[in-house]
Amino acid sequence: MWRPDRSVQGPVRAELRDIDALNRVFSDAFTDRYSRDGMVGVRVPFLNPAIWRYAFEDAGDGAMLWRDAQQQICAFNMVHSSGREGWMGPLGVRPDRQGDGLGRQIVESGIAWLRARGCTTIGLETMPRTVDNIGFYSRLGFVPGHLTVTVSHEVAKSVGVAAPRLSAVGTPGVVACRALTESLAPGIDFTRELELTLQLGLGDASLVFRGARLVGFALWHVAPLAAGRSREELRVLKLVVEDMEAAAALLDGLEAAASAERVKRVAIRCQTAHAGFYAALMTRGYRVHWTDLRMVLGDAPEVPLMRGVVLSNWEI
Repeated sequence: MWRPDRSVQGPVRAELRDIDALNRVFSDAFTDRYSRDGMVGVRVPFLNPAIWRYAFEDAGDGAMLWRDAQQQICAFNMVHSSGREGWMGPLGVRPDRQGDGLGRQIVESGIAWLRARGCTTIGLETMPRTVDNIGFYSRLGFVPGHLTVTVSHEVAKSVGVAAPRLSAVGTPGVVACRALTESLAPGIDFTRELELTLQLGLGDASLVFRGARLVGFALWHVAPLAAGRSREELRVLKLVVEDMEAAAALLDGLEAAASAERVKRVAIRCQTAHAGFYAALMTRGYRVHWTDLRMVLGDAPEVPLMRGVVLSNWEI
């Protein structure tokens, strides 16, 4: 009896020429996931090619694709490391190839890649209501942690004076951002994300100084996530502050930057482990729009901070 060839080749490194095909798999996989979660009629749009390029270059060899016997993309996993912090996302399997072990293969490949690079925190995020995903990742050794809550705040057309930007400060600013992060979360390094954001023209970073000393920064993008959409929000990907006074000044600067960029809102994905910062966002009028469950490997957990706030967005 004839049987279809279910063989898979990979992982291979994603390239820019793969974006169109990858977008189709991405949209189909996440649309199918939402449908099975009861969100019928939701069609996940293609990602902006500029965002895929950022994901590829941030991940490097961790931008993994798998191909079927016809050389079509059937699965993908974008695997990222920021020093000792490693995470996976987005990742997905083409709907017609789900259920035959490919999902386990791509996650285990990501774990192995991160372990080889010395990551001591390894995690990902998934929808809290998606019990199938939570169960699947749990069987691979992940344990549920805190929530990542996406909050946003509409900004006025003219809001104060924007904070200094990394693009104006240059290399000394990148060095100072690395040093501040190291002082609060030893081993975590966002240098590559900062440099790529400027190189690709996706956004910038707002800086807060106390005298001549950097006490806070936030890396943000204004390039739209979805292909063909206009710019609507300033999305914070990484945020590091020494204390709540610096946090308040940084939020002022972000809202002024959004106004200067002529976008409607500031969006921040806040891990609820930082309860004080989350409460400050609520006090400022930020509103909840989405939640994700953060999961980490049992033997590669997040390390609690002794002071300050370090938000690291495990999404692109």
